[in-house]
Amino acid sequence: MQAALVRRYGAPDVIEIVDQPIPEPKRGEVVVRVEAVAVTAADGRLRAGRFPRGFGVVAKLGVGFSGPRKQVLGIAYSGVIERVGEDVSEFAPGDEVAGMNGKTLGMHAQYARVPAGRVAPKPAELSHADAAGVLFGGTAALYFLRDRAGVKPGQAVLVNGASGAVGSAAVQLARHFGATVTAVTSAPNVDLMRRIGAESVIDYAATPLADLAARGQRYDVVFDAYGNIDRELGLSLLRPGGTLVLAVADLVDTVRSRGQVVAGVAPERPADFTELMRLVVEGQLDSLTRSLGALDALVEAHRIVDSGHKVGNLVVLPNAE
Repeated sequence: MQAALVRRYGAPDVIEIVDQPIPEPKRGEVVVRVEAVAVTAADGRLRAGRFPRGFGVVAKLGVGFSGPRKQVLGIAYSGVIERVGEDVSEFAPGDEVAGMNGKTLGMHAQYARVPAGRVAPKPAELSHADAAGVLFGGTAALYFLRDRAGVKPGQAVLVNGASGAVGSAAVQLARHFGATVTAVTSAPNVDLMRRIGAESVIDYAATPLADLAARGQRYDVVFDAYGNIDRELGLSLLRPGGTLVLAVADLVDTVRSRGQVVAGVAPERPADFTELMRLVVEGQLDSLTRSLGALDALVEAHRIVDSGHKVGNLVVLPNAE
């Protein structure tokens, strides 16, 4: 099989496509033939050794100093079960599944081992590309909006960085929960934001968020999916009792997160995968997925991620002809 390796941190062209043996499942695992896999901001950070402010040394202690110890990146995927390991009874070869492999990574390959307990059945009506695309941003947005901020009908939600994977999911899920959504993005994405549910759209180049705060604009939830809202600015945009979600927080803001300020890592739960895929099938959530090609398209995908202007979700198709 082919797999994409990152042996050292660097620009997108450090990615190598190599031949490796197809893995064997261990107890409690399945081997998935990967039909689609997302290329995310997390993959870009890992490839480049670029982490939120303050996390550099801590992160590299965990993932590697000169390059990632787990050299095959990739988290969110969709595919077909090829083999099952011992003690796996809920899945069988031929089942179409989707999921996230968390810190284990390994999904930028034609085949990968994954724990059976972290896999969800993929609806037949849903393409592999859309299934893989919706999970990374969708799980974060669902967790922070539903479980941490408790978004309710009638509330006002501001989503900063609204055109990316997490932000576009947050706009749509907040609208799904009945909130009125203001999206902050660049001018070329204004029409897209309105199409996916934002009632109002702010071009950040024309209206800095500090100006909103100065004018007294306030929201029940401020959701920063980009990483350029600090604690002080975010709190200044909140109504009393509101919640500030820092989905891409630096070390200081992560440590200080409590009360009105929410940060950290979203859990990867099969029940959430199932819910997100259901919403896509029912037309309530658009995965905004763009397929770039086979594994050799990963370099281009990483360049798009590094540009900071990725819209929605990117996937590659490892087993495409």
